[in-house]
Amino acid sequence: QVQLVESGGGLVQDGGSLRLSCAASGSIARIADMAWYRQAPGKQRELVATISNGGTVNYADSVKGRFTVSRDNAKNTVYLQMNSLKPEDTAVFSCHADVFTINSGRYIGYWGQGTQVTVSS
Repeated sequence: QVQLVESGGGLVQDGGSLRLSCAASGSIARIADMAWYRQAPGKQRELVATISNGGTVNYADSVKGRFTVSRDNAKNTVYLQMNSLKPEDTAVFSCHADVFTINSGRYIGYWGQGTQVTVSS
């Protein structure tokens, strides 16, 4: 019913930048919170940033001042601008959205498939 598709991952050098996008499509009535998570090899999944429908944002301490989350509600899309990337940022980044679907009449959480970000030293 709802699909989240990420794009923008890749290989970048230490100190470089990348911009991730996550577009939601399907039977969407409204999207509440959207978020970015990441999971590095051998580590637990970590919440990176969240943004509410009204634009309130929160960041993990490890990315504050370097990453910026934003969204375009008209496009059902969330973005993650990542600057000053470090090798320790290497991970699979996934987006999550709380979606009020037309058919279910309630909020359901959906995940994207993930996109690899690799930062070389």
